[in-house]
Amino acid sequence: MFDLPHAGRREIAPGAVHVPRWLDPATQRRLVEACQAWARGPVPARAATLPGGGRTSVRTVCLGWHWQPYRYSRTADDAGGGRVAALPDWLADLGRAGLAEARQATARSYRPDTALINFYDDAAKMGLHQDRDERTDAPVVSLSVGDSCLFRFGNTHSRNRPWTDLELASGDLFVFGGPARFAYHGVVRTYPGTAPAGVGLDFGRINITLRETGLS
Repeated sequence: MFDLPHAGRREIAPGAVHVPRWLDPATQRRLVEACQAWARGPVPARAATLPGGGRTSVRTVCLGWHWQPYRYSRTADDAGGGRVAALPDWLADLGRAGLAEARQATARSYRPDTALINFYDDAAKMGLHQDRDERTDAPVVSLSVGDSCLFRFGNTHSRNRPWTDLELASGDLFVFGGPARFAYHGVVRTYPGTAPAGVGLDFGRINITLRETGLS
């Protein structure tokens, strides 16, 4: 299990918790090294093609299950057809530790079986969306490393207000479950040059979201 420092918590909405600077530099470096290796294959990071033909501005690589808009599969049918890498136990342990830090009641029973790893450059963003492709309402655990971003966390009904804007910095933990599990959320912009020294990522941002798919 990970021995991570205590950090202050802020509840953004019922079920949505932001914990700044939760990951220590050594854990951030481990995540960066692992994500860079996963991005090289067996299924490389790619910009996903949306149903309308557009492509996301972030590049994504998946573990456990491969996500493409808007379904999961064991093989990367939109990126060469290879089988995705397994989700390692140590990363699942980190997800459970994050839920415990956020004081979520499901921490011990949490069994994430997929991770979506998004790589942001200084022009990348992500529109407001819901994570609804899973067949469970288990919480989503989000980890940030590298450049900071402006993160928008909205309501469960529409992309319209009310929403809360907050900065997610390197090492931050964000958890949303319970009443906030299906809230709209997105990344408005990144802030180039804000990554701290020593985490192994001098440019861009990595975001890891751990999830339970509910698939067998």
